[in-house]
Amino acid sequence: MKIATFNINGIKARAEALPNWLDAARPDVVLLQEIKSVDEAFPVSLFEDRGYNVATHGQKSFNGVAILSKLPLEDVTRGLPGDEADDQARWIEATVVGKTALRLCGLYLPNGNPAPGPKYDYKLAWMERLRARAAELIAGEEVALMAGDYNVIPQAEDAARPQAWVEDALFLPQTRDAFRRIVNLGFTDAFRTRNPGPGHYSFWDYQAGAWNRNDGIRIDHLLLTPQCADRLVDAGIDKEVRGLEKPSDHVPVWIELDL
Repeated sequence: MKIATFNINGIKARAEALPNWLDAARPDVVLLQEIKSVDEAFPVSLFEDRGYNVATHGQKSFNGVAILSKLPLEDVTRGLPGDEADDQARWIEATVVGKTALRLCGLYLPNGNPAPGPKYDYKLAWMERLRARAAELIAGEEVALMAGDYNVIPQAEDAARPQAWVEDALFLPQTRDAFRRIVNLGFTDAFRTRNPGPGHYSFWDYQAGAWNRNDGIRIDHLLLTPQCADRLVDAGIDKEVRGLEKPSDHVPVWIELDL
């Protein structure tokens, strides 16, 4: 089973690029972020025509997450537990069943800039709620993954120019510590397991020629529970997508599981 995460930076802007990638890459499941669309306006038929079941958790003009799946989506839930007042559309869960059941958690973690400030406080609080949900997945010994745009640069090797990010919310020590606390519950960073070392990025800013200079960062991650990591076959980044027409500033990151 091929599963990908992809921050598309607006479904309207990616109305051609996203289907083109789906046709070429043929993933079984895709977790999307920043759809920037209310549920009613999401172009469901564009994906149903390609054999995908669709679940969305949208929001007008901002945020928004979705799941596309060739397998039926069961037990869909929306919103990260822990704060009923949080109305930002950043979390969606569903179960798909192949050889065994797989719990999918798609997320768009807050950016947090400028830091310090209320946006950074929200980021850290959201990460603590994420840690609580992650702990439940571990305790339940589920075949599960949490995938999406984490807005976290875990290590210096995950940035072409780490010195440029030292005061950014994506790379502050508190951010990386919060990310490590989640991983250390027992999760596997799927991409790093298969692709060690520097030079692997999933985001290049639209500004300052970042793509042409390969001035990227790795902030899109798939974290696997032990029961899921046991089934990991391969992982990669579809870097070339960034160089195509009307690209997102992110590219797909994918894994293959024996499921």
